[in-house]
Amino acid sequence: MSDAPIEPQEWSFGVKVVQIEDIRVARGLTRRPRTSCRHRKMVYDEKERRVWCSDCETEVEAFDAFIYLVEHYGAAVSKLNRRAEELAQAEKFQLRSRAAKAMDDAWRSTTMAPLCPHCNNAIMPEDVVGGLASTSKEFVRAERKRKADLKNK
Repeated sequence: MSDAPIEPQEWSFGVKVVQIEDIRVARGLTRRPRTSCRHRKMVYDEKERRVWCSDCETEVEAFDAFIYLVEHYGAAVSKLNRRAEELAQAEKFQLRSRAAKAMDDAWRSTTMAPLCPHCNNAIMPEDVVGGLASTSKEFVRAERKRKADLKNK
């Protein structure tokens, strides 16, 4: 026989009961199980200072009500921002489309050719097939403004 001391085993003293709720709280979760109701129809009572759900008629915790409002507000703001971006892109595209449509209509004429608004030279479709040179819009606007100021003097 061995002279090693006998170490008692936990199972020999009976079943050790572990509370699942204690483990959930230790992990940062709540003791209360989530219900199937998402509490989308919340009602608030100023006199009793409470929030409750009209669907399941249970009291809603203030933090849960606050989280629902924040999520709802955040979704609405992001939807408005997305809509504003879509409108801005549509306005830019529409302006470009109008100019392209006007040029296309002018080039479709079989007897007439559009003229450059600045030098009054004809612009033919074959002139732009190989690509166009480009410059800064700010530079062009500044040059036009300078010429208009010189003309007004």
